[in-house]
Amino acid sequence: MEAKQRILVVDDEPQLTRVLRRSLMAKGYDVRIAGDGDFALQTFRDWPPALVITDLAMPNMSGLELCRRLRAISEVPIIVLSVRGEEATKVEALDAGADDYITKPFGVGELLARVRVALRHASRSPAGQVLLLGKAKIELEKRRATRDGVEVHLTPIEFRLLGCLAQHLGMVVTHRQLLGEVWGPSHVEQTHYLRIYMKQLREKLEADPVRPRHLITETGVGYRLVADEV
Repeated sequence: MEAKQRILVVDDEPQLTRVLRRSLMAKGYDVRIAGDGDFALQTFRDWPPALVITDLAMPNMSGLELCRRLRAISEVPIIVLSVRGEEATKVEALDAGADDYITKPFGVGELLARVRVALRHASRSPAGQVLLLGKAKIELEKRRATRDGVEVHLTPIEFRLLGCLAQHLGMVVTHRQLLGEVWGPSHVEQTHYLRIYMKQLREKLEADPVRPRHLITETGVGYRLVADEV
């Protein structure tokens, strides 16, 4: 019998953790709850999970510090929960090692979808061989892109941007992370570079560049690449 995937939920709101536990267990996950960061780290060592979901605002140890501590010892996927208005904190959490975030209040359906994406990303080999974006097809290793079967010219920087986003497929990548990986650490504040190149990529690959389905802006945070199933 296949073992259930383990999910550690870290939050000090009992009402929320009850809902999360019930919803996740109903989908076949094995769930444990930690009310603070210290107990979360202890539980993580004793009961290694496949995924961690953590609130940012908690007593004793913040979710931000928990992300840093977990990332220092593991590549486990981390989804952070945050309230509206914590934009800067979301960015800081993602830069500290979180893989994605969900803004409170959120629907259970959205949570479950993000969980599936994070677990799928963790289980697959490095992304990047073939991406399907509607009628566009990108073969990153071959550095080849087509749309409706017609070759599309992408610049080396555009391929690097897509490659970086594909490494975190379905999850948000911050401006600083993209700029650092594509242009280098001296350019992490040059967000206008990203706006220009993302606009170009949408015009080349999206069916409707004004309402993109695949190259998604996460306002004030970064970008998310959503691909169709191969």
